[in-house]
Amino acid sequence: MEEVKNILDQLQDQMNKAIAHLESELQKVRAGKASPSMLDGLYVDYYGTPTPMNQVASVNTPDARTLIVQPWEKTMIKPIEKSIIDANLGFAPQNDGSMIRINIPPQTEERRKELVKKAKAEGEHAKVGIRTFRKDANDNVKKAQKNGLPEDMAKDAEDKIQKLVDSFVVKIDKHLEAKEKEIMTV
Repeated sequence: MEEVKNILDQLQDQMNKAIAHLESELQKVRAGKASPSMLDGLYVDYYGTPTPMNQVASVNTPDARTLIVQPWEKTMIKPIEKSIIDANLGFAPQNDGSMIRINIPPQTEERRKELVKKAKAEGEHAKVGIRTFRKDANDNVKKAQKNGLPEDMAKDAEDKIQKLVDSFVVKIDKHLEAKEKEIMTV
């Protein structure tokens, strides 16, 4: 029935968004390798206006342990440096007057374990979201059943919902496994 298809499509859409959110959150968890995304979310005071870092400078990684921030305007070097220091990311920027070099320190075993915990917490957060979406979808099926959806179709829809949820939980676990391996690799 059309109603069941709509419920399943909506559920899949919501769960895809949950996975996308998880991926973006996991990117923020530093694995010890330099990555331009480490500075995502940082804002620079651009003539009195908070502006995203990537709109005032290019951020590159010449090697696995170094970030280079190249401002598009020389006058922006101090505000960029201040933004990085204020963000308290655990590394000190070095300003040479034309660009900022950031050496990413290798992480201790303890810090890596902490990051794995953080990644797992993000994964658990995504799973909670998916379980909430499952509950909403099942509620919608029950409403449809009250409005005339045959019982066998409702049961079939609930089975499909559970299979969909299970497949997304597996995706989350795979993301977490990959992130844990990335973090723990020295």
